[in-house]
Amino acid sequence: MLKRVFVAPDPGRLRLRSAARAVVGIGSAVALCGLAGHSLAAAITGGLAALLALFTVTDATVRGQAVTTALMPAVGFPVFALAAGLHDQPVARDAAFLAVVGAGVYARRWGPRGNSLGVFAFMAFFVTQFLHTVPGQLPELYAAVTLSLLASSAVRFGLWCYERRLPPSVVPAPPAGTGLARPTTRQAVQATAGAAFALLAGEVLSHQRWYWAVGATWWIFVNTASRGETLVRGFRRVLGTVIGIGLGLLVAVPLQGAAVPTAVLAAVSVFGIFYTAAVSYTWMMLAVTLLAGLLYGLLGVLDPGLLALRLAETGVGALGAALAVLFVLPVTTHATTDAWIQRALRSVHECTAEAAARLAGSETADPAARVAELELVLAKVRLSVSPLVHPLSPMRARKSRARQVLSLLDDCAREVRGLASVAAHPEASHDVRLAAACLRVEAAVEALTSPHTVRRESAAVDASGARHPVTDPALVHLHGLERALAALAAPLRSSPRSPLVGA
Repeated sequence: MLKRVFVAPDPGRLRLRSAARAVVGIGSAVALCGLAGHSLAAAITGGLAALLALFTVTDATVRGQAVTTALMPAVGFPVFALAAGLHDQPVARDAAFLAVVGAGVYARRWGPRGNSLGVFAFMAFFVTQFLHTVPGQLPELYAAVTLSLLASSAVRFGLWCYERRLPPSVVPAPPAGTGLARPTTRQAVQATAGAAFALLAGEVLSHQRWYWAVGATWWIFVNTASRGETLVRGFRRVLGTVIGIGLGLLVAVPLQGAAVPTAVLAAVSVFGIFYTAAVSYTWMMLAVTLLAGLLYGLLGVLDPGLLALRLAETGVGALGAALAVLFVLPVTTHATTDAWIQRALRSVHECTAEAAARLAGSETADPAARVAELELVLAKVRLSVSPLVHPLSPMRARKSRARQVLSLLDDCAREVRGLASVAAHPEASHDVRLAAACLRVEAAVEALTSPHTVRRESAAVDASGARHPVTDPALVHLHGLERALAALAAPLRSSPRSPLVGA
């Protein structure tokens, strides 16, 4: 787990820059709230708004990110008012919270913007429970949120907008034909059902801190598409919370809310949230749990019993999410994994065809953009396969084959990157054998993605290469790609009785 965080590649140091910018942006927001004379509760709310704006807004363009950030108050302020107005009406409050959960998840059908605004609406309701906000505090809260969003936006879009020098990000569309193209309705029903269980069980544990259980269920459903992914994410959330509480007992409790050391550790926690989010959900939850403990220390209510209650509520939330994905409109891990692997294989072919067109002299062919899309699709494959390769997975044969598939797909990606690099060179070869090799790649992909296609034997390819030694760099990468695709047939065409993702 340590290796995943500290040895994981960080191309362009984007994770490092994002984490450092978050500390600057959120720190600026909280500092401005303090200078404006806002209360501690309002400053915490403003800091959370800045964190959400920097963390959840992931539109493909800088302009899109700015628009989404500007829309946050329009979504969040009515939810703040609703939650504060229902503060003393538990039944209506609970019903409204579940409605916000369902609507927030359903909003993901509108892409990154819908996801960001749905998260902001949920957290607006959540933070009113966390701080026990009442209607009389709303004007100050609105002012703090507005000021914080302006401060964090000034840092993100003005002072440190490194995205302007990057190409627009590509978001791969979910594979069609498997029920994944429109998962938001199903996930909204699941999340609402899981949150309802968490809310009821959480209130049994505590009439004051029940919302932690609902929050755990909500965040477990983010970025998951199958029951396996959700169960693994729930396990990692609980594990991260356990470690974070242990650290909180050692660090946060002794501080007793002392301002300067608490602020320093809060900045370290914010950095940890942003730096580890992409590579380890467990480590991110450790940082989130420590930050929550520090905030409770500032509010003067932190003690070991509260941290123990936090763990219990997180466990209840994870259980609610698990029950929902197991029994409410479940989608199997194998169905999800199969769809993303097939999408990855088609993306490999698209990259190859684009590189071949560039090598043939096309001025418009852009293999680099296709390679970027392939990398994102492979990230989705790794996420969908994660339940099968998890250390606690009891299915050893499937785990072994899943690891083999991931390794071979990584081989494909490496060869495709090399091919795109060769194609980008102005003096790249136009060897006539390239077209034939690309056709063989297309046939190999077709054989792997279509159950009714008879595979062509790859031995002829290898033998041909042996008779005619290949020195052309593009052909070397193409032949390596052919070998990786041929090797994928074994783990993907396995017995139906022990499928990796379904035969």
